[in-house]
This record gives sequence, structure tokens and C-alpha cells, in this order.
Amino acid sequence: MSEQKTLVVVRHAKAEQSAPSDIARRLTDSGVADAVEAGAWLAGRGVRPDAAIVSAAARTEQTWDALCEGAGWDLEATLEEALYEAGTESALDLVRATEEHVGTLVLLGHNPTMASLAALLDDGEGDADAGNDISLGFPTCAVAVFSYDGDWDEIDEASASAVAFHVGRG
Repeated sequence: MSEQKTLVVVRHAKAEQSAPSDIARRLTDSGVADAVEAGAWLAGRGVRPDAAIVSAAARTEQTWDALCEGAGWDLEATLEEALYEAGTESALDLVRATEEHVGTLVLLGHNPTMASLAALLDDGEGDADAGNDISLGFPTCAVAVFSYDGDWDEIDEASASAVAFHVGRG
């Protein structure tokens, strides 16, 4: 029998417009502040991840570090190069590969994938405001928290309930 799980879908915070390569783009100062604030918001909701899958881009790694700073978490993320260019199904496959003992997972990546994944997962039976906010857009440092009652390897379209949505703005 599966236990209630929490999935947190996060888009990286605001990044600089240019860098030697897209993957090397770093966060702006306001992006760092936004992610610290989002981490504090997550901690205030009692979210404590057991695992995190983070795109191997500079801006997503920095967002993770700032989230941890704001939340007071000390968790090393799994840096996943595939998440950098992943489409929605590929991102969902990464979630499905999560070990069953993980109760709370953070998935931190890029748009349009994070926005489409959040919209895809929502079963419409959670918090109505959170569900509406997710469908209206997923700006930088957007955080969608889902409740999922099942095994990670079976998570699919419309199988999780949106319980909270927040846009970090420090």
C-alpha cells in the first residue's frame, strides 16, 4: 500500500539574459533573493524533501542552493543533465524513477516543461486557487506543491492534487 507523497515542481528563479552558453546562465541578484524567499515559504508549509532532481544548468543549481538557504535544508540534489532539455514526458519519467522510500520530491527545471508538467499532473481536486494559478502561468521561481497518493512509478496525467502554488519574490 502506498503512502501519501508530496511532489514539488519548481521553475528556476530569474536568470541573466546572456552568458557564454545557455546552460551557463546564472541567476540575477533578484533571482537569488526570490529563491531564498520561496525556500522560506516551503519551509513555512512544512515541506522537507527527501530527494531533489535538479537540472544541471547553472541557474537551476543556484536556485536549489538558494531554496535550501531559505528553507534551512541540507540536502544534496541529484543533478540531472537530461532535465535541462527534457520535455514533459521525459521529466515525468524522472519522477517515475524515484525510489519508493522518498516521501517528498522536488523537481527543479525549466519552462515550458515545468509549467506543462504541473498542468498535466493536476487532477483538479486539490486547492482550487492553486490549480487556477498553475493554469494561468508559471513564471520564474514558481513553486507548485502536489499531493500524490500512489507509487512514484505510477504517477501520470491528472493523478496528483495541487495543494499550494507560490511565486518566490524576495
